[in-house]
Amino acid sequence: MNITKEQVLEALSNVMDPDLGKDLVTLNMIDGVKVDGKNISFEIVLTTPACPLKEVMRKDCEKFLKEKLGDDINMTVTFGSLVTTSRLSGADLIPGVKNIIAIASGKGGVGKSTVTSNLAISLTKAGAKVGIIDADIFGPSVPTMFNCENEKPTVSNLNGKQLIKPIEQYGVKLLSIGFLAPTEGAIVWRGPMATSALKQFISDADWGDLDYMLIDLPPGTSDIHLTLVQTLPVTGAVIVTTPQKVALADARRGFSMFSQGGVDVPILGIVENMAYFTPEELPDSKYYIFGKGGGKALAEEKNVPLLGELPLVQSIRESGDSGHPAALKDGPLADSFMSLAENVASQVAIRNATKDKTKIVEIKEGAGCSV
Repeated sequence: MNITKEQVLEALSNVMDPDLGKDLVTLNMIDGVKVDGKNISFEIVLTTPACPLKEVMRKDCEKFLKEKLGDDINMTVTFGSLVTTSRLSGADLIPGVKNIIAIASGKGGVGKSTVTSNLAISLTKAGAKVGIIDADIFGPSVPTMFNCENEKPTVSNLNGKQLIKPIEQYGVKLLSIGFLAPTEGAIVWRGPMATSALKQFISDADWGDLDYMLIDLPPGTSDIHLTLVQTLPVTGAVIVTTPQKVALADARRGFSMFSQGGVDVPILGIVENMAYFTPEELPDSKYYIFGKGGGKALAEEKNVPLLGELPLVQSIRESGDSGHPAALKDGPLADSFMSLAENVASQVAIRNATKDKTKIVEIKEGAGCSV
């Protein structure tokens, strides 16, 4: 029997994308099918390079091809990626950025910037193009975490417009007020000045093409948060918390800020940072010094995914202070951050496939957002 391309596609139409709930053929994820006797090759085009389900898909493809076309077929599959977006076409601001992800927390001190930095590096290691806007105007920490505190952005001319060129470190594009202010100086700005700086990082910067832009927001809820959702179509928000009760209470307020009517930014999920303490000399031990399961309980309460439980480990702090985030290295810590990146990327793909297009939030003058 001569195997045809049509028979291959028919067999592969039984393979489901576990996240999106449809088969790979219907989702146009199969490309470049070639048949040479019993040798079959094709590419699976993933919705993100940080897909955790590659091996599952590969095994399912082999299973159904052999089931439908014979045990003696030889399958060669490669993986590509085309990151999806939910942005409306023709958007003027940063048109090359596919997904804008707000990283928020209800309170300070929960490791939000550490999570942002390591998430960005993990997505980059997976093959995505990533940028960070450090929107924590009053306490910028991204320059320190990326070991580029003394760098200064340059200005380029693009189509007759002067644009800030982001700093690039470890493959991630970065902009932070920390690049523009004296290292030892206090940044004392009123709300309008802070929001103006954020808008400049958005509209007056040459970001180029990015799969994911992460916005590292200040703690709590403020003008910066409202400016973000009123300026950019935010794909979704990630809420970072720690397990203890006071942090979870503040995380709920951060959650409400994005999910309330009039804003309606999808919550991609919860990250529980400092979930447990593991001493370096006892790598298999876990001590729940801030409580146990708080992030999971909050995720279940709000019916959103728990994206990751990250340990409290001395080397994470040391890596951030030295400007070489833990995700750059190999080992269990880097694996934890890569798992987080895969989960975030999966939730972005699900959001883009199942929810309305992203849009800028319009809040009428005189109307307020209660949090």
